[in-house]
Amino acid sequence: MIAGGVPVRLEEIHVRYPGADRAAIDGVSLSIEGGALVVLLGPSGCGKSTLLRTINGLVAPQSGRILIDGREITGVAPEQLRRGIGYVIQAVGLFPHMSVAQNIAVVPELIGWDAAKIRTRTDALLELVRLDPTRYRDRLPRQLSGGEQQRVGVARALAAEPRLLLMDEPFGAVDAIVRLALQDELRRIHEALGTTMLFVTHDVDEALRIADQIVVMRAGQVVQYGSPLHVLARPATPYVAELLDAADSVRRLQLLRSGDAMRPLPSAGAAAGWPHVDAAHTLREALSRLLDGADCVAVDRGDTVAGVLTFDDVRRALAAAA
Repeated sequence: MIAGGVPVRLEEIHVRYPGADRAAIDGVSLSIEGGALVVLLGPSGCGKSTLLRTINGLVAPQSGRILIDGREITGVAPEQLRRGIGYVIQAVGLFPHMSVAQNIAVVPELIGWDAAKIRTRTDALLELVRLDPTRYRDRLPRQLSGGEQQRVGVARALAAEPRLLLMDEPFGAVDAIVRLALQDELRRIHEALGTTMLFVTHDVDEALRIADQIVVMRAGQVVQYGSPLHVLARPATPYVAELLDAADSVRRLQLLRSGDAMRPLPSAGAAAGWPHVDAAHTLREALSRLLDGADCVAVDRGDTVAGVLTFDDVRRALAAAA
């Protein structure tokens, strides 16, 4: 649906709200690759939401430059800018008097898409977020659960085929089970579309679960920027180590894949009677099978047993990650 994502570059961004005793954003520079899912992580008041709103043109920086796909956005009319950027917030903000389809169609209608194209796009997006168009197209927001409303919010943000999607604590208001399901859906959508996504959260487990890259923020500044495993295994400061509880080995397990830690089978047929995990599953899932009493776990790629994992293999992978 979307032909990849756009790179985003921030150069020495400064934002200070009137009357504030310190800057909300204090000299932030970032270079985000097109197609990356980048999580802005930190406690309330660290500046992550302000940074997102600055990229979206809702907050004007006092100094610095923002470039989207190599184009500086200074001077671009905010309304024009936002039509090319998807934006999802915790409160969803669906129009209560409009149907699901009408909510999704808001931006495509503003930019002049014809009715047939809008209907096709709306149905495709509902299918993408796992909502049956025939069941949900004509429902009103009040007829949806919280998780369903968030899915519609994501569909609406993607409606006009933006190559940049900004998400500000989008899953914070739903229960834990629904939140996990939405995180999985977001990863699936990101892999399907390849759009650049910037996602704000204060939830460390959420950040580690979905991110390609994590930006750790504190007091308006970027403290560390790197892959989840790098940030967890090599925290740049004591603050980062404490925020991520970096000493917790179980957290590292959820970032490592079983297929990356397995060894070859010792012999043909050796896996008979062993529990199985998929190569794409995390080492945390493999460890849970071992803790159930197994000495070895068979690792599958498709219908084939590709290797084996033991406690020693898990320990070795953790040591290498550290």
